[in-house]
Amino acid sequence: MLLMTPSTGPTLLGVDVLLVGSILAGIAALAMVFAIYAAVTVKDPMAKRVKALNARRAELKTGMITSSARKRQSLVRKTDTTEKMKDTLQGMKVLQESQVKDVQQKLAQAGYRNKEMAVVIIFARMVLPVVFGLIGVVLFYWTDTFPDWGSTKRFMGFAALVIAGYKGPETYLKNIANKRTKAIQKGLPDALDLLVICAEAGLTVDAAFNRVARELGRAYPELGDEFALTAIELSFLTERRQAFENLAYRVDLDAVRGVVTTMIQTERYGTPLASALRVLSAEFRNERMMRAEEKAARLPAIMTVPLILFILPVLFIVILGPAACSISDAFSGDGPGSNSGG
Repeated sequence: MLLMTPSTGPTLLGVDVLLVGSILAGIAALAMVFAIYAAVTVKDPMAKRVKALNARRAELKTGMITSSARKRQSLVRKTDTTEKMKDTLQGMKVLQESQVKDVQQKLAQAGYRNKEMAVVIIFARMVLPVVFGLIGVVLFYWTDTFPDWGSTKRFMGFAALVIAGYKGPETYLKNIANKRTKAIQKGLPDALDLLVICAEAGLTVDAAFNRVARELGRAYPELGDEFALTAIELSFLTERRQAFENLAYRVDLDAVRGVVTTMIQTERYGTPLASALRVLSAEFRNERMMRAEEKAARLPAIMTVPLILFILPVLFIVILGPAACSISDAFSGDGPGSNSGG
């Protein structure tokens, strides 16, 4: 005798509707709680940026005061962990100066000011492939986690883990740098307009950069961070050219390099700053408009795939569904014209 378990609620395509509804309601409640928590505990985005800028200001000020090379070496932020990593990499003959400089520039473009993190990134690129490779060996060869996989699939999974361990830190850093660069590119025309106004008002270059950073700090925090740091370096570095070159070093944008070239020429030859910045601002604004128009022109082609996959099937069901039901009832003999008696 077979015992049948009664259904606890209505089902749709074999799925308990009440259970799925309860799960979705729970997810919605958790999302609401998270949204309320995020709205209540809003943190000031300027606090961390101001702290980093103050640290850079103190570092430059101390570098100007100290004279001995030993004291200058103490300004570099080092930790025991990074020193051990650096000694390990140097002992294995895998730490190259060009590689360190390249990673340091990527860190600067991603917004990380501590240059010692370059050693951490290089050390992670060496260690993570080994760790992920051991995990792959355990998953694919020592245990029966994927019993249906053949030797080719197992090797491909192992190779994917090793490649992910090697490329993971660099890809993560590159993604952060790209997002930061796009945010800076978005606010650069507005910043140049404010620089023009400050230059015409008679402010010096470092005061103009500081004013623009203060005005645009909340709308474009990445751009405000870079401009504020440039203003600090203009005030403390012995060569103002170096401060502008540091800005181009930290931001991987042709537009920023154009602004830096204009600033350097203005400092050297005394050309009018406001007119040059006004031309650059108009050019960058036209480029931003062209990028927006390009995205708008791509929109119909991008919308074709969701239109075919999600909208058209539902439209066909709504239009043809009643007709299909009527045809099915007519062929089954349950229609209004069917005879119920003999």
